[in-house]
Amino acid sequence: MSDIRGAKWVDLGDTVIARYESHGERFEILVDPNKAWDFRRGKNIDLSEILKSFDIFEDAHKGLKASEDKLLKVFETLDINKIAPIILKKGFIQLTTEQRREMMNNKKLQIINILARNCINPQTGLPHPPARIERAMEEAKVQIDLWRSPEEQAKDILKILQPIIPIRMELLKLAVKFPPDFSGKGYSIVERFGTVTKQEWQSDGSWIAQLEIPAGLRGKFVETINNQTKGKAQVTFIKE
Repeated sequence: MSDIRGAKWVDLGDTVIARYESHGERFEILVDPNKAWDFRRGKNIDLSEILKSFDIFEDAHKGLKASEDKLLKVFETLDINKIAPIILKKGFIQLTTEQRREMMNNKKLQIINILARNCINPQTGLPHPPARIERAMEEAKVQIDLWRSPEEQAKDILKILQPIIPIRMELLKLAVKFPPDFSGKGYSIVERFGTVTKQEWQSDGSWIAQLEIPAGLRGKFVETINNQTKGKAQVTFIKE
């Protein structure tokens, strides 16, 4: 299974180990951490810029090179230009401290944005500002898992935050009527915010859509609709 974790932390200055295990064998190459990570994410980078050595190891720490027999058994080639991309794409790439910190900060911001987008303060019906959610997470001493998706963690963190601030996840149901002049681009506007559950064309060319949006986007939705239609669209929030 693809991953970017390593079983053991190794930082060799500006060099880290990329490791791939298959058929009971282990293969390691020495790589530039930033360029290896960029390559993993799909950037077109020449292998000569990524590889710190053109050797393939069984154990890079011990300088033990992989045998030709084992390379042929697993990769069916001895060509480093064919083997290295497999290790980089499917194996484990260790992270530097800086990379780990950057990824952790990015994941934290993603979680905060998910909660700000999808949640409200049930006492006011308004979304919590991201800064307030971040302060609550710090107060609760929330631990971010670098390897779990932000969506999964947001649900668990929501429960942790509820004793600290009034917060709940909620969808809003609403209807918006676009006048004829703006009906053509109505769908492209609303689909950015939520899911259209019902739509109807009027005889005068107007378009009416019912949709569900994350509660935290209420203000941004109304603002966008007004800006895009010069205030001519009608937004109605549906109460159940």
